[in-house]
Amino acid sequence: MFYIYYSLLYLLSLLPDRLLYFIGDGIYVLAYYVIGYRKKVVMSNLLIAFPEKTAAERVRIAKDFYHQFVNTMVETIQLIAMSDKRFDQRVTSNAEVLNRYIDSGKNVQLHTAHFFNWEMINLGVARKSRFPFVGVYMSFTSKAFDRIMYRMRKRFNTILIPAAEFKDRFHDYVKGKYALGLVADQNPARIDKAYWVSFFDKITAFTSGPERGARANDTAVIFISIQQPRRGHYHLQYELITENPRSLPEGELTKMYVRYLETAIRANPSNYLWSHRRWKWEYNPQDPKQKLIS
Repeated sequence: MFYIYYSLLYLLSLLPDRLLYFIGDGIYVLAYYVIGYRKKVVMSNLLIAFPEKTAAERVRIAKDFYHQFVNTMVETIQLIAMSDKRFDQRVTSNAEVLNRYIDSGKNVQLHTAHFFNWEMINLGVARKSRFPFVGVYMSFTSKAFDRIMYRMRKRFNTILIPAAEFKDRFHDYVKGKYALGLVADQNPARIDKAYWVSFFDKITAFTSGPERGARANDTAVIFISIQQPRRGHYHLQYELITENPRSLPEGELTKMYVRYLETAIRANPSNYLWSHRRWKWEYNPQDPKQKLIS
């Protein structure tokens, strides 16, 4: 099945951009107007995040979000046959913020989020990084599709670690210098280990793993946001959060990350994955296990 799926997707990736985006626009109509894919979740999230906006403004953000969501699918197909030269034309960055640490003796953690297009983030970092770039991934149910995505994500020699093996086997995969990319806005797997931080004025649970890893390994921590000069073109913006995570009080690094995250979302609200429940857990001030970072 791998060769069948890969051949079909490869042929699709050869179609002109304008035609692929035209097909994508049709999928958008189906997703938003006909199927209404997770629309209740999207609108609920937007109401929590932007209560000050009118209903019409939130609908506009939602529609733009669905366009971005479909664009990501289209552009992922494009990546299969995209040349290195064309990729460099479409994805730029200020990677010098990362690469200046290569001779410092410090490794780096890159904290990003579910921004569109996250596949471009993965490849864009790996393309320009002087560090060996490490990414954590979740396997797909379809073995054939999982193999296609794995092959695409390793294009620029990313070291891919399955999420299920990351905690116990990170140092089996990685020796010496590294830049580790983490999507740090994940809902925590264990709520009793979460840090609770104000996010869009609502106390929200964030996974503590990225902070704990940065402190344990004393890495520099860099935030990556993504900007879109025009459709299909991306700029990865690296911003230093801290060079010394161990010097910060517990939870402070997560709090700083959340501030960067919220700023990036407010600057471009439709460029964030609103179809996942961002406020899945409720904060209980009476629960001593819930660590509020104020």
